[in-house]
Amino acid sequence: MSKKNPEYDFKWCPGCGDFGVKRAIEWAMEKRNIALEAPMQDTVVVAGIGCSGNLVHLLDGDQPFGIHGLHGRSLPVAFGVKGGNPDLNVIVVSGDGDFLSIGGEHIAPQAQRNLNVTAVVMDNGVYGLTKGQSSPTTIFGEITPSTPYGKIEQPLNPLEVYLSLGVNFVASGFSANPRKLADLINEAMSYDGFSIVHVQSPCTTYNDTFSALKGDVKKGISPVAWDVDDDYDPSDRQKAQQIIASGGIPLGVIYKNPDSVSLDARTREMAEKVKIGDLDQQLNAFSI
Repeated sequence: MSKKNPEYDFKWCPGCGDFGVKRAIEWAMEKRNIALEAPMQDTVVVAGIGCSGNLVHLLDGDQPFGIHGLHGRSLPVAFGVKGGNPDLNVIVVSGDGDFLSIGGEHIAPQAQRNLNVTAVVMDNGVYGLTKGQSSPTTIFGEITPSTPYGKIEQPLNPLEVYLSLGVNFVASGFSANPRKLADLINEAMSYDGFSIVHVQSPCTTYNDTFSALKGDVKKGISPVAWDVDDDYDPSDRQKAQQIIASGGIPLGVIYKNPDSVSLDARTREMAEKVKIGDLDQQLNAFSI
């Protein structure tokens, strides 16, 4: 229990990668608010279901508005929030199971709309909250409570999926580098359009991949995660495809469409063209 949440007990396991993501989001929001001289109340955090969803209850400092929604439906809820007030800064926090499995059907529509929200996806490769069942990003052959003889599906590559579905801003981060992650999230929030920051956030209880991601010289383990070059051009979609296909997990801004026009901007442009008729004209429009 806590003073902020006297009725509930939200827990993360010691060493969980989501702690680093939480801190990165706090730093990113603080930096954004200082730069824009905006109050924290102008930000809304929309959570799905899973370990990642508890983040909305655990943020420290000045509090944004928060919504803990339905499993896999964080993007529709964010769409509603943004539609109700386009001036709000909306952040979605989700997990690999929540966002890419039951929630996967919502990614393409928001990419097509270019909804101006930022999704931070915490990928631990399992359903951690429900005791470690396999998720879309669990590796082939992995033994879990739901795959006792090994997972028989190939793992999904989230970065490849986002790019193929038309997401205009795709970044990849690691929870063990919260400062760099905060910069990625801040850049994503500043982008005018649909942005996704996919974060490797290992589960220390059911799928501890810290050594694999960071590497371990003593154990002879080469790091799976690697930083993209400083001179890499994320505006080149073809290069983004090559980076994703080159193996391992690239970290940084993978793709950033320089010609993005958000749903907000298109809606404002359309509204300027609308001619509002008088009462009789509006009533007659409903006549058969």
